Amino acid sequence: MIMKILITGGAGFLGLHLAKFFSAKKFEVFLLDIAHFDRKEYPKNCHFFKVDIRDSKSVNSLMNKYQIDYVIHAAAALPLWKEKDIRDINVEGTKNILGASFKNKVKRFVYISSTAVYGVPKKHPIEEDDPLVGVGPYGQSKIDAEKLCFQYIKKGMSVTIIRPKTFLGTHRLGVFEILFDWIHDSKKIPVIGSGNNRYQLLDVDDLVEAIYLFLKKDSKKYNGAFNIGAEKFATVKEDFQIFFRSINSKSRVFPTQAYFVKKALWVFEKLKLSPLYQWVYDTADKDSFASIVKIVKTLSWHPRYSNSDALIKAYRWYFKNYRKIKSRGSGITHTVGWKQGILALVKKLM
Repeated sequence: MIMKILITGGAGFLGLHLAKFFSAKKFEVFLLDIAHFDRKEYPKNCHFFKVDIRDSKSVNSLMNKYQIDYVIHAAAALPLWKEKDIRDINVEGTKNILGASFKNKVKRFVYISSTAVYGVPKKHPIEEDDPLVGVGPYGQSKIDAEKLCFQYIKKGMSVTIIRPKTFLGTHRLGVFEILFDWIHDSKKIPVIGSGNNRYQLLDVDDLVEAIYLFLKKDSKKYNGAFNIGAEKFATVKEDFQIFFRSINSKSRVFPTQAYFVKKALWVFEKLKLSPLYQWVYDTADKDSFASIVKIVKTLSWHPRYSNSDALIKAYRWYFKNYRKIKSRGSGITHTVGWKQGILALVKKLM
């Protein structure tokens, strides 16, 4: 019997990787998004629906009509978006998807949250039962959406909440396109602070594989929240040095004074001159890594890619597709480059 899986945010970076993976696993894949689908990037047997997750009637009708077995809820408004849209999409949209999934008796619901729910933590590694502190509308919206997930767990629904560290891979642009653009042009790469802090990343292929393993499980021990990130990572400086050597780059790390750079970035953000949002630069000079003991033990699984592996793989794809990427223009999603704003001026000085 062919299993049917619904992926919200299907037009996004993670949605594309999920579609390819589950199609290869012989699932019938249903993709939902309000954004444009570049259909030539997707497997031919996918089903595409331009549906807004804030439209509860349409969401419920789709699930009922196609008798969906599993749901991966990856749709989200990003931190750069307007506060009202972040709230409506990340909280009210999640409420609609959960409600429709419960009503239509899906076998398991996977919610893609974020380690942004921990704010700027004072202890590391971050563990799943550490305090949740929302930084800005995005962080708070993720916390509130998780609360809804826990409510449905209490109702008897099988719900897995995954809190990934910043993940990247082929097709990932957004803020990483800024980094890769500077490296492509052999610029020095400013880091906030000394670069001696440990900042965990995650390869999207590891994330997708973990999601798949959760879908195969029925036990209640697979409910609740799980951190996920790379198992192998060094300091920011060390990971970049491995990265630069592997791609034969002339770029190098350029340490900066964290206090003054953060103050400047805060002003630039408020003036809409920089695409970097507060959680990004507030955590950039600090240790930022999550314990993955819970997910490793629960799934009997380990991530395959280190920080440097993930960066190398993503950059090689970027370099190979450089002209095509630059021809697309910019936007505010993870599948296009972001406008660099005042950072373009800084780039000239590097």
